[in-house]
Amino acid sequence: MPAKSKINMPMLMRVMGWLVMIEAVFMLVPLLTAWIYGEDDLRAFAVSAVATAFAGVIMAFGVRPSRYDMGKREGFLLTALVWVVFSVFGMVPFLICRQPLTVSDAFFEAMSGFTTTGASVMQQIEGMSHAVHMWRSLMQWIGGMGIILFTLAVVPMLNSSSGMQMFNSEVTGITHEKLRPRVGSTAKRLWLVYSLLTVTLVVLYCAGPMNVFESVCHAFSTMSTGGFSTRQDSIGAWDSLYVKVVTTVFMFIGGVNFALIFKASSGNFRDVWRNQTFRAYLMVILAMFVMFDLALAFNNLVPDTVEAYTIDPLFQIISTMTSTGYTVSNFESWGVFILSLEFLMMFFGACAGSTSGGAKIDRALFLWKNSRNELYRCVYPNHILSVNINGLTMTPELINKVLAFLCLYVMVIVAGGTVLTLTGVPLIDSFFSAFSCVSNTGLGAGITGFGGSYDLIPSAGKWILSLLMLTGRLEIFTVLVLFIPDFWRH
Repeated sequence: MPAKSKINMPMLMRVMGWLVMIEAVFMLVPLLTAWIYGEDDLRAFAVSAVATAFAGVIMAFGVRPSRYDMGKREGFLLTALVWVVFSVFGMVPFLICRQPLTVSDAFFEAMSGFTTTGASVMQQIEGMSHAVHMWRSLMQWIGGMGIILFTLAVVPMLNSSSGMQMFNSEVTGITHEKLRPRVGSTAKRLWLVYSLLTVTLVVLYCAGPMNVFESVCHAFSTMSTGGFSTRQDSIGAWDSLYVKVVTTVFMFIGGVNFALIFKASSGNFRDVWRNQTFRAYLMVILAMFVMFDLALAFNNLVPDTVEAYTIDPLFQIISTMTSTGYTVSNFESWGVFILSLEFLMMFFGACAGSTSGGAKIDRALFLWKNSRNELYRCVYPNHILSVNINGLTMTPELINKVLAFLCLYVMVIVAGGTVLTLTGVPLIDSFFSAFSCVSNTGLGAGITGFGGSYDLIPSAGKWILSLLMLTGRLEIFTVLVLFIPDFWRH
């Protein structure tokens, strides 16, 4: 067995430096926002941008690598570290703004933003400056499509095997569909589609009751399926059917594999409809809608209006499935049955290759087909049966990987919820919060639910939940592999 080469830390540090400098450029957006609105937080973002840029320059040019190659281990390490580093620098404005947060709260808020979880420690949302609102929404927009994916689109030197490894480590799903032969071209295409959809959503929001600033912030949060809002009551603050409908449509789009969206934008609707995962996504939404309505009608839980039985449950279903986490009412009051359906949707989420969290519909579809085959084998033990999804026959290696992922996913939730109880959080609240953070949904229940906040979680609990958000965003393996001793041996 050939010996492993030493991890190329100097090269990894250089790439990290370029990434941090890119983050500093993004900080100019809230800085400009503070200048436009004449806010005191101008200084906070100016200091943050300069400090971040300086750190990036030091990392990029302070070390001269002896070799410029990066292998699989560097890809895993960089992908995991960049989300942590972005959150570390991303929390700086929260520490020195007009309404400063503690270190624990600031890191939690930044990690929640970049991982598009949408869980927040902010209690007085409407009292925050425009610059802080913009930064919260922008963090989600950056993290929605992926930090690494953006970097691959703008840094040509990563168009190599190492870039492909980082692409595979960050992009969600069982397999990854490339739109172009080179990973950089793929990243550019995906970001182009993502940006055009965001601009379209801004225009549509502006046509409704939202002003331009609110439209931009909510477009960033909706398209990334993040869920941060400029209002305490989230989307429900506008009490607008138009806003609900537009948000529902674009949350749905955010839950679709962006490779399919690209095909649809090119007029190739046939391949989109033939995609088994997309059809499963639609079927699950329809099934949940029927069950929601039956539960609401049977228990007489909502007003007897068309909107209460159509758009409101559909909004909540898609918000949960896509891990956006927007709410238009107190869904906890809809009954235990609906809450259990929320759990199920949080677990599986929407399509792989989208901005949504969860285990993904793709794996749920695989689980269904594989389980069905096992039942058939009980009756016909000599039959050879395979699992086929979108024309791809699942190999034994791929089957094992999916099953291992689902097992680890459950184990991480159980372990996270158990550890969280050590911080004094009630049992049910602990497991729901852990579940919500691993699935990157951000919904709360109990002390973190409607009228509550993740601010009520102790500081130690916030660090635990931050790790769970990162683990869920990078789909378990990319983070957990770093805890294997053999990963570091050379």
